[in-house]
Amino acid sequence: MVLHCYFHSLGHSRSKELKGNPITFYADIVNAMLIRATGQNLQMEYTRSLKLLDHVKLSEKPGKIIPSGDIAALVYLWNPFTIVACVGLSTSPIENLAIILSLYGACKRQAPLAAFGWVIATHLSLYPAILIIPMILLLGYGTDTPPRKLFLQRRNVEVGDNPPNDRCCEREEVVHRSEVPHVFSWRPVIHFFCWTSLWSVYVLVLCGISVKQYGGLWELFKRTYGFMLTVQDLSPNIGVLWYFFAEVFDFFRNFFLIVFHGNILFMMLPLAIRLKHRPCFLAFVYIAISSMLKSYPSVGDSALYLGLLGLFVNELADMQFSFFLFCGYVGVSLLSPVMHNLWIWRGTGNANFYFATAMAYACLQIILVVESVSAMLNHDRKLRKPLTELQDGKN
Repeated sequence: MVLHCYFHSLGHSRSKELKGNPITFYADIVNAMLIRATGQNLQMEYTRSLKLLDHVKLSEKPGKIIPSGDIAALVYLWNPFTIVACVGLSTSPIENLAIILSLYGACKRQAPLAAFGWVIATHLSLYPAILIIPMILLLGYGTDTPPRKLFLQRRNVEVGDNPPNDRCCEREEVVHRSEVPHVFSWRPVIHFFCWTSLWSVYVLVLCGISVKQYGGLWELFKRTYGFMLTVQDLSPNIGVLWYFFAEVFDFFRNFFLIVFHGNILFMMLPLAIRLKHRPCFLAFVYIAISSMLKSYPSVGDSALYLGLLGLFVNELADMQFSFFLFCGYVGVSLLSPVMHNLWIWRGTGNANFYFATAMAYACLQIILVVESVSAMLNHDRKLRKPLTELQDGKN
């Protein structure tokens, strides 16, 4: 029923066109299904963590825990950005499919699937290469949980409540019952790198055969990854790099290319250290940052990270400026095509008209990333507060 309504919402004329080339349409459907399955895994781990921390009221109250997988799938599937990318027959749904497939495989700890998705995503668009860190954390630690020290703190409180004679036996029982997460396992990570090497060789061999008569792999890399990294095409898009490099002096061009692309790399390590206990959320942050700073962004990139944002609807329930961000995204979505029409087609505006909407769009993405990270850290602090009060009461 959902597929039927979604197909008819695209319109009769575009439906006929999609019937001739339904790849992007079905890719979005598979994306929504994978996001839903990933959300179910995250929610199971979230509920389990609450029970281990003895937040029984929160974990068992029906209205408190929202089915994040269903919410995320609906947000992705009915997102106007997703529909626009699908109607425009963009390749973004294919790239999003590879990224979501890698996250799903990593959540399931299926190294071959995760490696395949990551290699294909990196091959299609260079920027998903930064997801290697969330992949390793997901395969090594597992899905998102509260910080490890909360479980250790809860264990100490439970052990402290027992009589001295039974403390040793009770400690072993608590350890067995708690099953404290965040015990890193190298085996799936090693399997992931082995499968990554295998899939990479396979893709490179196929690409080498297909482009042999056009200059080989070096020419392929030069015309694809080199084109993205050097920002040769300055056609207007929803990003900010096209305007900046149209105005900057050629003497400083290489310097600012390093600065803009280096910004993505500089933020990887600090975020990974702070959010290592939440690798799926870390992947969302990486995707949002790369969508904001990449050379040629599209609305399909926004559709992906907004869909992934729905996976953390329980943790981000207290996020600030939610209504402001919603209104901002709606306003930019409406004003951007209007300003583009005034500048390109009617000739009654100039580049500043359209660039203003691109700047507003970038600012909204910055606010979204900052507020979501802040809300997630505040959520972890709220989980720590009852344990701290309980421990202080015992002392």
